[in-house]
Amino acid sequence: MTENFKPTGLLQSLDERSRSIFREIVETYLETGEPVGSRTLSKSGIGLSPASIRNVMSDLTELGLLDSPHISAGRMPTHIGLRLFVDGFLEIGEPVENDRGAIEDRLRANGRDLQGVLKEASSILSGLAGGAGLVSSPTRERPVRHVEFVPLATGEALCILVDELGEVENRLVPIPKGLPVTTLIEAGNYLAARMKGRTLREAALAIRSEIAERRAELDAAATSLVEKGLAEWAGEVPGEERALIVHGRANLLSDSRAADDMEQVRQLFDILDRQKGLLDVLDSTREAEGVRLFIGAENRLFPLSGSSLIVAPYMNASRQVIGALGVIGPTRLNYARVIPMVDYTARIVSQILGERQK
Repeated sequence: MTENFKPTGLLQSLDERSRSIFREIVETYLETGEPVGSRTLSKSGIGLSPASIRNVMSDLTELGLLDSPHISAGRMPTHIGLRLFVDGFLEIGEPVENDRGAIEDRLRANGRDLQGVLKEASSILSGLAGGAGLVSSPTRERPVRHVEFVPLATGEALCILVDELGEVENRLVPIPKGLPVTTLIEAGNYLAARMKGRTLREAALAIRSEIAERRAELDAAATSLVEKGLAEWAGEVPGEERALIVHGRANLLSDSRAADDMEQVRQLFDILDRQKGLLDVLDSTREAEGVRLFIGAENRLFPLSGSSLIVAPYMNASRQVIGALGVIGPTRLNYARVIPMVDYTARIVSQILGERQK
């Protein structure tokens, strides 16, 4: 289901006692958000005295797996420790039945509208996972399904392009007065034959090369119309640039417990406002076959040290990755719940988008 999480060699160096104490510390920290002391552990059924537990905690601290915010405080996992916990101890399964039902029902209720599905996915993840839900809108590089030119009474032609998701883009181009309808049909048929199944970029390169080499069997009027259509479609559409859909910023505020947390939340808000950086990180997961997890500063595109990002790609009917979705929040996210939830949401979004293309 998810990208394989594999234990590192560090896990193999821990004896059974160290593993047990380490796991108890991490699970307690993820539940409470507070450093864990030896007395707390001795009462949890570990079966060791506080002094023995402190010795193990000291060894784990020297290995870089635990840290203490203050000299007198208990221990909490470092980012390396959290990574080891996720890789070596966490059992990743399916979301619980109630979560699966809520995700699928809410997404399918918006299944007729692409933006509705994506906005609902972001809202679902923020509500169920407790962080901020993120969804990147699809890339514009989707294969074309249909092309045509429709004459208008205004002395213009409407250029219509339909991609494989059924999304329609329209442009207006000026046409010479009295241009025969047959020329519009000829230009549309020419483009349709060469664009079908290709992305706009791929088709534009091939068509322009063919026209430049005079291999296109078009008259001057049809050639001009084809070039105008390509120029219009290749341009950016005002208000339709790729976007990052974010829900649940308030979750980040409600989960803060100290001044240090508030500073991390402020940094998180700054990153959410600078959408380009997060879009870069989401796009970096395009080659992954499942969930990706970034803890702290593991990814150089994502330098914030106090947060975790869990992300998975979503696909079209051709199994091509066209976007990504996920959750961002403090490093004490409930990974056992959030990782499968992100994966399941991405799969249902992919299913719905695939059904839209049939």
